[in-house]
Amino acid sequence: MGLVGGFFQRVLFSLFGMAAYPLPLLFLAVALVTMMEVTVKKDQIGGLVLTFLAFVIALQLTGSATPLYPTGRGGLIGQLLTTGLLRLFGRVGSWILLVTLALIGLTLINEEFFLTIASTLRKYLNHTQKTPRLSLDSPSNFSKQSKWQTTSSSFVKIRKADSAPTVIDQPTANLSITENKEESLPSIEGNPTNVNQGPFRLPPISLLRRPVRLKDQRLEKDISENVRILEQTLANFGVEAKVTEVSCGPAITRYEIHPAPGTKVSRIVSLADDIALALAATDVRIEAPIPGKAAIGIEVPNKEIQPVFLREVIESAAFTESNSALTIVLGKDISGTPVVADLAKMPHLLIAGATGSGKSVCINSLISSILFKSTPNQVKLLLIDPKMVELASFNGIPHLLAPVVTDVKKTAGVLNWAVTEMENRYNLFAAAGVRDIKRYNDATPESPLPFIVVVIDELADLMMVSPTDVEEAICRLAQMARAAGIHLVVATQRPSVDVITGLIKANIPSRLSFAVSSQTDSRTILDMNGAEKLLGKGDMLFFPVGAAKPQRVQGAFISDNEVEKLVEFWHNQGEPEFQEAILKVQPKTKDNQPEEEVDELFDKALELVVDTGQASASYLQRRFRIGYTRAARIIDQLAAKGYVGPAEGSKPRQVLISKERYQHLLDSTEL
Repeated sequence: MGLVGGFFQRVLFSLFGMAAYPLPLLFLAVALVTMMEVTVKKDQIGGLVLTFLAFVIALQLTGSATPLYPTGRGGLIGQLLTTGLLRLFGRVGSWILLVTLALIGLTLINEEFFLTIASTLRKYLNHTQKTPRLSLDSPSNFSKQSKWQTTSSSFVKIRKADSAPTVIDQPTANLSITENKEESLPSIEGNPTNVNQGPFRLPPISLLRRPVRLKDQRLEKDISENVRILEQTLANFGVEAKVTEVSCGPAITRYEIHPAPGTKVSRIVSLADDIALALAATDVRIEAPIPGKAAIGIEVPNKEIQPVFLREVIESAAFTESNSALTIVLGKDISGTPVVADLAKMPHLLIAGATGSGKSVCINSLISSILFKSTPNQVKLLLIDPKMVELASFNGIPHLLAPVVTDVKKTAGVLNWAVTEMENRYNLFAAAGVRDIKRYNDATPESPLPFIVVVIDELADLMMVSPTDVEEAICRLAQMARAAGIHLVVATQRPSVDVITGLIKANIPSRLSFAVSSQTDSRTILDMNGAEKLLGKGDMLFFPVGAAKPQRVQGAFISDNEVEKLVEFWHNQGEPEFQEAILKVQPKTKDNQPEEEVDELFDKALELVVDTGQASASYLQRRFRIGYTRAARIIDQLAAKGYVGPAEGSKPRQVLISKERYQHLLDSTEL
């Protein structure tokens, strides 16, 4: 040990006795914390010192002096402290004070320590009750407002985002970033469907970075203060209500309130702005009532949004245990539970959200989750990206049926190919005597059909170029393509009625809305208000088919670097096999559009225009006694042929063909 080591050994054993043994480990921990630059509060340092002194005193009280420890097991420090305590409080009082100091020290080190003990004790007392009774009485204390307010906040059940829904825990305000240790990752390499994976391997989870969670450290008094303010604000407006549960999610905290009997729900809903003012919140969304509960939810934004990473949802049991090849990741709900969905059951998804609300990141997460779950033999992708930058990073993966379509004029032809593929699959099903793709793949395991997911990133651009063709193709696919294994994911940042038409809404029942600019846009996408109060940055309302109300979810995030790693992994396994029919689709231009049928009065109108030198729709109306629409169409046809000039406001069009040329055309029959 040497002279220096022996000196420190004698000093430590003289001062602290047997308590000197854990001191080297304590010094090592302090050194590691200093090197890692981890922020440590003064309260935590004080709690550590207090707990160590309680340990020293306990050693001194439990043993007497020995030749190795002449002053006692607690050393000189333990002897001095114990002597004073015994004189002041006696042995029993010293032990009581010692336990109290130890609990205080542990609570200062870890703020959740005392709350965990209280929760465990409460559960134990609940289990020891012999005859539980079912009470049908309404909540008490509604008649006495003062007693109601002083007792309500002490019994609020708090659900934390990172814990199971049934665990009682405290929320937090001061957020410090802590990185998880490397854990054994669950395997997601299993075969999700009966379709053979072939030579492909599913990507490892290590392609995604470890989630950096924000550890809550807020005192319980903060949440209790918000509960008190909420109940007091409602009471000031004559509404008696009690907060029964608090759910702390990644982006919002939901306070579940139980109103007094006879209280109208509309009264509480109308107080949204007043509640936001009292809680100093940017905005408040009220869900009245919460589906499945006799309570009203008041959703208040958190001061700091806790990010949800794609990796932590993919690692969850909800994703790994799903047997569907079309399992997609959405994020986490308001209680921190991972939210995944099966695209095969939706069967199509309509996504809307303003610029910067997180819509494109959600589409990237959706596609990436399919790439983590399924091989190219199981799922094929057809990506349409009029914005040219959002989905281009997925070029080169073997799942693609064609390169990412960025030419808006080609999209109608690509969608028509999907309609043709759907019809061909139905012919195969009829020949095999089955009704859907699952039964067909079970009947023909040697040549199974893959699912096809068509992703459209911006519907508004397509509707501007060829609205009729795009709407017709989308509606046909939405109506009939489910059984054929073809599913649509349609996104737009302009949820107006001219983009999301009635036919499209009627045939795509599952909706997902990010933050929008107005209540009108929210009603267009969800058929109800609420999306205009979302926070942005991945905050969404998920309204699947069959649900009574939308579910609020914080979307999963995947970075561009992670997408590049995932694409590179799949690209190294093979090149995509493109469909020739899609590659041969030509842009829709005026040259290859079907020529409009010439009106039967065209020749007579041309003769009249040449003879009179006047060319206007109103003139043709009077002379031929036809409607304005038909007359205007004839004028447009004359202009397209170059016989009359362009429109000049209210003036008649200029006649460009002379009588001599007209006579020459008649003789050569080139009209």
